[in-house]
Amino acid sequence: MKRTALAASLLLLLPLTACGGTAAAGGDGSTVTVTVGYQSKTINTVTAGTLLRSLGLFEKELEALHDGHTYKVEWQDYATGAPITAQMTAGKIDIGSMGDFPLLINAARGRQLGRPTHLVSVTGYNLRGGLNTIVTAPGSRIASLEGLKGRKVSTSIGSAADGTLVRALRRAGVDPDKDVRKLNQQPAVGASALSAGSVDALSQFVAWPGLLAYQGKAKALYDGAELGLPTFHGVTAREDFIKKRPAVLEAFLKAQAEATDYLDAHPVPAAEKVAEATGLPAEVVYLYNGAHGIATFDPAVKPRLVSALKQDVSILRSAKLTGDVDVDAFVDDRYVRKALGPGYARRLAATPPPAASEVWPKGARKTRTFASPAELLGYLAGHRTGIRAAYVPDATTGTLWFADRAIWVADGEKLLPFVAPATAKAYTAGHTGARVVTYADALRRAS
Repeated sequence: MKRTALAASLLLLLPLTACGGTAAAGGDGSTVTVTVGYQSKTINTVTAGTLLRSLGLFEKELEALHDGHTYKVEWQDYATGAPITAQMTAGKIDIGSMGDFPLLINAARGRQLGRPTHLVSVTGYNLRGGLNTIVTAPGSRIASLEGLKGRKVSTSIGSAADGTLVRALRRAGVDPDKDVRKLNQQPAVGASALSAGSVDALSQFVAWPGLLAYQGKAKALYDGAELGLPTFHGVTAREDFIKKRPAVLEAFLKAQAEATDYLDAHPVPAAEKVAEATGLPAEVVYLYNGAHGIATFDPAVKPRLVSALKQDVSILRSAKLTGDVDVDAFVDDRYVRKALGPGYARRLAATPPPAASEVWPKGARKTRTFASPAELLGYLAGHRTGIRAAYVPDATTGTLWFADRAIWVADGEKLLPFVAPATAKAYTAGHTGARVVTYADALRRAS
């Protein structure tokens, strides 16, 4: 009897919270802990992670439920999607955000382990694939993908950046399994390896290529947008959590939409908030998440992105990272449709903003947009000391890049920027008289 009484007493002392969206009885109501896995430095997930957390929007939506529960949000930050999937299949994370290839692994592992998950919304996307980039060291003489034969390339196996690497190499006639030595490394480890010279190239997802280029530690070798295949990040949730707490998931999706609207309306403050939370330079965050950034943010699950996800399955299957994945069963947009109501159709039909050249003056809360890269250069030539960052879209792919890190081509009176050598070379080969010039020369020509 004493043991029974002691056990009962201990139960009363347990915290009135539980992971996995589970409620524990307590007083007049109960406390429900919702665990969200996110990647703070994978900044195309910020509307479901870093920015969302910074704005406190999910917590506000949960407070508005008034369903008798007290909600607590536990945010868990990871470098890649793999550990989020591991925690989800263990029942320890309810909602997670990650890139397209990790999403497929998430779907496969969930089914395999009896913890099915579903893609419920989209965060940042690029319809051409510009979220992933292959970079080399600043002094590298490698000028093409063919130059990677026999070389060491760092990537995160199973990531979207790995998928870009595999596809790009195959298109260039390079066997990704036999002709290069792939090293499976976390992004930060790969960045250090590139700087140390222990790898010849790095294929990574946002924001690593832009960060290294901004810091002068890398230069672009291949713009993922050359593939012309959409890449995106999205939100996944456990099926058992969705069934048990549909109102909580809808609250999350409403909050995500609010964070998206904030980012669209206030791109500079949003970049600064993300920079403060992550330690990334705001100039790098804006490259991807700005008004004309590489990424477009929208929670709508667009058919074109679902179609791209289906094409990704074969890459993961050939790498023996998954078997077949039933993408149609994995995708479930019912909850985001309900959460966003009539506005969902508008978001579904929305398209990315047109490419544009932008300057971020020092101390400004807004950027200045220019009709052409040449006009931007003309402005820079007259304001050399008052510029925080300048961005230009690749003349072929539209991928935004730092103006002083771009490859510039002079074609008569035109000054055209490119992210990578291959696109610049392809342009000059097709335009008689066009030639590559230095950034300094481009500035001089525009002044």
